Amino acid sequence: MHYWLLKTEPDTFSWTQQQSLGRKGGVWDGVRNHQAARYLREMAVGDRAFLYHTGADRCIVGIVEITRAAFPDPTDPVGRFVAVATRALEPLARPVTLAEVKSEPALADFLLVRQPRLSVMPVGESHWHRVLVMAGTE
Repeated sequence: MHYWLLKTEPDTFSWTQQQSLGRKGGVWDGVRNHQAARYLREMAVGDRAFLYHTGADRCIVGIVEITRAAFPDPTDPVGRFVAVATRALEPLARPVTLAEVKSEPALADFLLVRQPRLSVMPVGESHWHRVLVMAGTE
């Protein structure tokens, strides 16, 4: 299993909306950055991802599971980009803010710190567990 982080504007597709889709989940689409799309193509069914709210929130709020590997993005009329399907697993016990991530020495090389504008990114196992500890989830 691999770990990822997916960013979303909470007014576009929030954690609450993800949860409301239930076990069926929904499509994670609209990514138009080539590096982020490459990461989507690397995802496998069963992988886990943090859901990160951008904008004013700037925090990791929950954990989703990849339920369908990369397929053509239905919102891309040209057919260059891919989407994945996700379903909500659990909220973090408490959100972990970007400021907290940046101030944690063990996360200094986390892509969220190094490439903060990237909307999809891998998360190393040590980073994954550190965030869970910070959230009080592990």
